[in-house]
Amino acid sequence: MFGSEGVKEHKKKVLTPWEKLSIARMVERPTALDYINEIFDSFIELHGDRQFRDDPSIIGGIAVINGISVTVIGQQKGRNTKENIERNFGCPHPEGYRKALRLMKQAEKFKRPVICFVDTPGAFCGIGAEERGQGEAIAKNLMEMSTLKIPIISLVIGEGGSGGALAMAVADQVWMLEHSIYSILSPEGFASILWKDPSRAKEAADVMKITAEDLKEFAIIDRIIDEPEGGAHKDVKAMAESIKSSILEVLPGLIEKPVEDLVEERYSKFRSLGEYIE
Repeated sequence: MFGSEGVKEHKKKVLTPWEKLSIARMVERPTALDYINEIFDSFIELHGDRQFRDDPSIIGGIAVINGISVTVIGQQKGRNTKENIERNFGCPHPEGYRKALRLMKQAEKFKRPVICFVDTPGAFCGIGAEERGQGEAIAKNLMEMSTLKIPIISLVIGEGGSGGALAMAVADQVWMLEHSIYSILSPEGFASILWKDPSRAKEAADVMKITAEDLKEFAIIDRIIDEPEGGAHKDVKAMAESIKSSILEVLPGLIEKPVEDLVEERYSKFRSLGEYIE
């Protein structure tokens, strides 16, 4: 017989919202490009919004996964100060969202599903971005994505901040990695507005319901993808394989679904969320 001494069930440490936010913001955390390179058999990046310029904080192009051609779009952060400056710390300008929409409309034309990787503190709020119509660009993405006649899967891989994240998350399936966050604004911004004290950001994170578990409970998202112990950065290949398995599990069903049903279900899904929140 075997005694129970020394036999313990391994359980993950339960993290606080602030601890999850800290992991989501880690510079070591895998970026959209890291996952694209691991998950897809090939990827051809496309550039530019055909109106102003190319925005490096949003990458996108055509990829193949298990023989299925898809359009992949991701918000891209940098690995160091130089890369973060180049990528604008993952904060897209309006031309970034217009590039994303151009690629989505192209995908619709050629009947390719769209897969989005969401990872941004929020849309860039500089003067130039406002002059070029940041609010309009985000609003147009929301409107157009709601009626795209192709399957859309959006996955929050790190920070999902405000309308900057939502502009790429009006999808048939919205997922989050276990230690990612998704919220109307940062805890620092929340604390500054509500309590006039940004030092209370940790407290704000506790009350904002920003974790994947909270948002799954409220039916804001459809799935949580578990991360390796300590976070996705601890085993990028294993994390990428989990994401790939989830995509391949649901993508064929979305592709086979009649277009009218796909669009109607997407609209009804977000319409019901609005009614629930009200």
